[in-house]
Amino acid sequence: MRTTARRKWVAAGAAGALAVYAAVLRPRVQWLGTSDAERTATYPGDDLVPGGRRYGAMATTVATPPERVWPWLVQMGCDRAGFYSFDRLDNGGRPSADRIDPHLQNLREGDRIASTPDASRWFDVALLAPERALVLRASVTVPAAHNFDPADELPPAYSDSTWGFFLRPTAEGLVVTGKARGKPHALLAFANWLLWDPAHWVMQLKQFAGLRRRAESMPNGPAATPATEGAGLSNESALNGVVVPA
Repeated sequence: MRTTARRKWVAAGAAGALAVYAAVLRPRVQWLGTSDAERTATYPGDDLVPGGRRYGAMATTVATPPERVWPWLVQMGCDRAGFYSFDRLDNGGRPSADRIDPHLQNLREGDRIASTPDASRWFDVALLAPERALVLRASVTVPAAHNFDPADELPPAYSDSTWGFFLRPTAEGLVVTGKARGKPHALLAFANWLLWDPAHWVMQLKQFAGLRRRAESMPNGPAATPATEGAGLSNESALNGVVVPA
């Protein structure tokens, strides 16, 4: 009898925790730091994932101009400067860089950024507008997580998403958001709701802290001038008709 009662209490506690998460915690963290305008805005790269849905947005204030944040963003990657988050989890234990490396500033659209220490998985640089927007795309099979080309026939089970970094043009800050699609819909939605989204939020908050510390500690002299550029006029075209909120 005691065991049965204990199980009921545990089940009730778990149900209560999930209810609080769904009704209170999740909506707040999913849009943490963003304004109403930023939650409903259209961002560069939103059209990259056909039928994709916004999975949330997070923002942070960085007390330095966009040109001082940008060099840190373009050198991200497991095979580059790390991701400034929990290095044991996303950089094979190798510490993320604490300085700007001029050799890592020539990022271009179409490049790949390793997302695992062995470079067996990666992000594609889908859109790049210097000092404005950097959109990374991960198209992977499920559950093996092998990268595939989204221009080809889609696998039976897959996840296709963007991870976009948008520097506020008239305010000191950074908005991170993107869109995602995948199959099987119900299974992926449940996995995201329960596991992936909370993990992403924790990692994103840690990355924000890492970026703020690095960018705000830069000397007050002229900012580094990265030789980063996209593919011709595509950056300007990508920014026409879209909103990056201030």
